[in-house]
Amino acid sequence: MNFKLDVIRCSRRTVSRTVGAHRGWTYSSRHSHIRTLATATNKPTVSSSPGRLRFSYNTINKSKRSSLPNFWLRDNCRCSDCVHQDTRQRNFNTFEIPEDIQPSQVETSHDGVKIRWAGDGHESLYPWDFLEFYLNSDKRTPELIETEYFGAEGPEGSRAWPPSLKYGDFSGNETEAVGRLTDFIRRNGFAFVTEVPTESAEPTEKLLEKIAFIRQTHYGGFYDFIPDLALADTAYTNIALGAHTDTTYFTDPAGLQAFHLLSHTGHSIEKEPGTNLGGQSLLVDGFHAADILKREDPKAFEVLSRVKLPWHASGNKGITISPDKLYPVLEIDENTGKMHRVRWNNDDRGVVPFDSRYSPVKWYKAARKWNDILRRNSIEYWFQLKPGNLLVFDNWRVLHGRSAFTGVRRICGGYINRDDFISRWRNTNYPRDEILKRVIG
Repeated sequence: MNFKLDVIRCSRRTVSRTVGAHRGWTYSSRHSHIRTLATATNKPTVSSSPGRLRFSYNTINKSKRSSLPNFWLRDNCRCSDCVHQDTRQRNFNTFEIPEDIQPSQVETSHDGVKIRWAGDGHESLYPWDFLEFYLNSDKRTPELIETEYFGAEGPEGSRAWPPSLKYGDFSGNETEAVGRLTDFIRRNGFAFVTEVPTESAEPTEKLLEKIAFIRQTHYGGFYDFIPDLALADTAYTNIALGAHTDTTYFTDPAGLQAFHLLSHTGHSIEKEPGTNLGGQSLLVDGFHAADILKREDPKAFEVLSRVKLPWHASGNKGITISPDKLYPVLEIDENTGKMHRVRWNNDDRGVVPFDSRYSPVKWYKAARKWNDILRRNSIEYWFQLKPGNLLVFDNWRVLHGRSAFTGVRRICGGYINRDDFISRWRNTNYPRDEILKRVIG
């Protein structure tokens, strides 16, 4: 590709988503009638017993369970009477189903298991892939993402670093372009869109809206500003900013953040073209930094993932924002044990509490180690933003900062909610049926 950034340092590492409700249901105690139509030898024999449907294989099978509850099955009927096929929402009251509901007839076929339920005679068809999944698993899991850690030095021979695509790609095949952009961000933590028009901020705004709507905060929605302290935040100054994540003070911090430098002017550059006005941009892969911390100092990682802190935004008159509860710097996914989110802005942090297990002294020691890692040359990725290059990054993972600058910089961009970003990523990278299985079950 032709895109070139003025890169100071870069590296990465790979680590392994209406019909009326049923009323007046009653349960008939008559015997269930079982009929087998399937001929495939690898499918189980299905039989009804009180409270559940049993699945028996002719060969040795290591399924996690051998039966599924009747009530659970009835609640998960996906027919057009039970689930609105446009909204995918349940069309009936689960708790009108009798607790002791039983089948009156069970048939197996190549497609799955068909059940006629006693009482109202409702018929349900359960595909084999649905049944066998829950015989072997407890729940659906999120999509497997091969995360690529990045740092200051890029891998030798890399042909696609930094991850980027062109503004014109979005006018060709918008779905494909948005899919590539969001997938870059999911895997690499950030991406650039090059050749974005700079005559006004509108093309940038319209491009971000192709991902999802721009989030409104106390700073407004889409931003277009110069360093004039129009709002009480250090972003509206020209001083250097260390690596941090934004909106730590929200219960749900912004999912994506975007910056587009529309212009950077100053007296010195007018007198001497080519003069460096400063304002280099910094990205740090927070997940990579957390991984280093865990390997080098497991105790510090433990402290920063367990001690919950206050965060706040109180700089503007009439505004005092804090999350619904205290949150740690490093949030871990309770199901996978992997990093879920980094929440780090030392300027927005409140008083370190006296935790029953970890004293403030232990937290400061752990945080010092974390800060030292964030400032290592080996993981600081520096580059110079230029007009026409839009940067979009994952604010739950990637910390950002900048060097001090002179002159006047005009920056535009915005925040996008995490859930909306993930939804757009899924719907531009996976088939609809697969998405529904992931999110519904």
